[in-house]
Amino acid sequence: MKSFQETVGTISEWSGKFVSYFIYIGIALLAIEVVLRYFWNAPTVWAHGYSQRLFGSYFILVGAYTLLKDGHVRVDVLYVRYGPKGKTILDLLNYGLLLIWSTVLLTEGWTFFLRSYRMREVDEMVLAHPVYPVKFLLIIGVLLIALHGLALFLATLKKIVRGDK
Repeated sequence: MKSFQETVGTISEWSGKFVSYFIYIGIALLAIEVVLRYFWNAPTVWAHGYSQRLFGSYFILVGAYTLLKDGHVRVDVLYVRYGPKGKTILDLLNYGLLLIWSTVLLTEGWTFFLRSYRMREVDEMVLAHPVYPVKFLLIIGVLLIALHGLALFLATLKKIVRGDK
């Protein structure tokens, strides 16, 4: 079990660091758009759509990394009221709900992607860029989150069974 958790942790770390560099591409796209639009009065037809897709993909793809670094938001109003054992039980419940969410999203996301891919769906913009690659990235991001959530669920369950604090 430790090997699974270490492997998933490594994947989450690597994927998060890799994807984090894409933020610079998004910043560059938006900067180019601002300069072209406001200095030369020549806005692009592609920058807005690409930046939306890039940032949307970015946020789902760094989800597992954020989970690894314990950076997701908790409802502290509930969490701080409990001691270590209560917090561990809440964590287990949280990870269980995360696994349910990710299972539903993977199932529906796969259907969503396949439909888009089969029809070669494109956006409504003039250049008609394909949409299905971004929908596939949603599946990859949720899969990474699900794997990390499973690793955390198993580690927390092990902690409860052993009676660790």
